[in-house]
Amino acid sequence: MADLGYPIYDADNHLYEQEDCFTRHLDKDVAREAVAWVEVKGRKKLAVCGTLTNYIPNPTFEVVASPGCLVPWHRGENPEGKSIKELFSAGALEPCRPEFKHRDARLKVMDEQGLHATLIFGTLVNAIEHRMQHRPDLLHDTLHAYNRWMEEEWGFHHQERIFAAPMLSLVDLERGCTELEWCLERGVRVICLRPAPVHGHPSSRSPGRPEFDPFWARAAEAGLLVVLHVTDSGYGDYASHWDAGSELTPFAPSPFRQMIVRERPIYDTLANLICDGLFQRHPRLRVASVENGMEWVRPLLRKFDKIHRQMPNAFPEPPIETFSRHVSVVPEYGEDMRWLANTIGVERVLFGSDFPHAEGYAAPVEWIEELEGFSADETRKIMSANLEALLRPPAGAQL
Repeated sequence: MADLGYPIYDADNHLYEQEDCFTRHLDKDVAREAVAWVEVKGRKKLAVCGTLTNYIPNPTFEVVASPGCLVPWHRGENPEGKSIKELFSAGALEPCRPEFKHRDARLKVMDEQGLHATLIFGTLVNAIEHRMQHRPDLLHDTLHAYNRWMEEEWGFHHQERIFAAPMLSLVDLERGCTELEWCLERGVRVICLRPAPVHGHPSSRSPGRPEFDPFWARAAEAGLLVVLHVTDSGYGDYASHWDAGSELTPFAPSPFRQMIVRERPIYDTLANLICDGLFQRHPRLRVASVENGMEWVRPLLRKFDKIHRQMPNAFPEPPIETFSRHVSVVPEYGEDMRWLANTIGVERVLFGSDFPHAEGYAAPVEWIEELEGFSADETRKIMSANLEALLRPPAGAQL
């Protein structure tokens, strides 16, 4: 692709973890309870709190899905009705490349791809919080160990090009705030939270409730970008009440689980954050939805409009205005990006390729083809300026 004349900023890249990502910096006694590698029929599997998980079928990442191999499936193009396992068996697997696990190799590939900078999210870490939420001590120890590994291997702002996103949790608010400060001391620009209720006693609750304000206030004060990235949000438990399934397995979905486990968590999370008044209490807070697509945005805003007309005194302003001011969205191929830009503002639309995952683009910048009909200035904002601005702390931010 020809040089566009400006640096390209990708809001959604991933790394594949090394086997010691949780244990390198984890006390051995804690590690024995928290995470372990277990051999099952000659293959290594990950056990979390003593229970095997198949959330990631090949957690060692020795062999991975080829980047982009599932794009047709995710577009809804599968006339032969093949399962994901069958698609992988048809040649969609390959040995893990160095650039998937190591930042220097990734930088070289980014140069070849035409990417100036990218956000980097973990893969295996998505299996942790839901399976440890009943043990806040182990959860926060494990996430801290992981974040130390991530900063060591990838960097939170490496050469101002790779911005790795540490995973934080609010299950123990004090530990979450401590972890946030640790990240800020190391120059973090973006953090990641699960789009999910916060587990706890006597019950789970919305992360937008005032009890969590110490965390949100510090994130807003520092000008951080808070990403709600698709993960295991626990909706597989809800689905199991309907289809008698077990844990969420992204590569072996059922039709019903496909209906709810992708869009519902981000829909519910942002509905709660806005209904709880989070952004009114923290007007500098900036949030981005990444790898959740945008199919949920239209029904959410339509519902907000109706609820606001029914209960106008429940909101200090139309909730659609709150959403459009504070929330940025990464849409996916084939979605109505023109509607999204017209509705929430083109400044709130971000480019994200999901490289090197199977459902992402093998050549990230080809994502620009989804912007047919957008002006050159709109395209520049989506492919570059919008994320660049979000990675710059606003004036007056207290790091």
